[in-house]
Amino acid sequence: MTDILARIANCIERGKINASSPYPPDMLGQDGADELTRSALDQGLPPDRIMSDALVPGMRAIGEKFSAGEAFIPDILMSAKAMNAAMEHLKPYFDSGVVKPRGVFVIGTVTGDLHDIGKNLVGMVVKGGGWRVIDLGVNVPVDKFIEAVASNPGCAVGLSALLTTTMSNMKSIVEGIKSRFPHTRIIIGGAPINQDYARKIGADAYSPDPQGAVNYLNSAA
Repeated sequence: MTDILARIANCIERGKINASSPYPPDMLGQDGADELTRSALDQGLPPDRIMSDALVPGMRAIGEKFSAGEAFIPDILMSAKAMNAAMEHLKPYFDSGVVKPRGVFVIGTVTGDLHDIGKNLVGMVVKGGGWRVIDLGVNVPVDKFIEAVASNPGCAVGLSALLTTTMSNMKSIVEGIKSRFPHTRIIIGGAPINQDYARKIGADAYSPDPQGAVNYLNSAA
């Protein structure tokens, strides 16, 4: 049975959605994450094991390749599509509580910033890492972050900014969250951001890429 888990993980990493998907070309006609996940459940494999031993390793593999410059945004997007195909079969088990997420991750692009590609990539990879992701969208004010944290006790928060003119808004959002929920872990990222800036504004962590965010969240979970 472990063979099918390895095959699912490979489909996630390679972005093989289902048998009819033409991508990647060398897997044309083969079952994808969709069919294999359904088959694994039919064989009696526990849904939490499929998540931990197939989906998570697959997304981790593509995330590590992305971090190393060996994969690119289209590769991440295809992997996310394959992961979502598998998740459709696991979703009922999450909804019923049979499968427990590692935690809740609230993410949004800060006030004044409408860029969402980086945020979306992080959300996809974190979701593939076994977390429940609440995406607040773009141009998110501090009150909306605070409301989400209040509704999800113990969650972690991710702040994204792409512009030097909007990264300054991270400071007030971090301060606002920490003033109400001082133990909330906050990770920040975006093109103009670095570790020194994270330290300066009181954020708990900085990551330059999606897999780094997953690694931080898992290490502190």
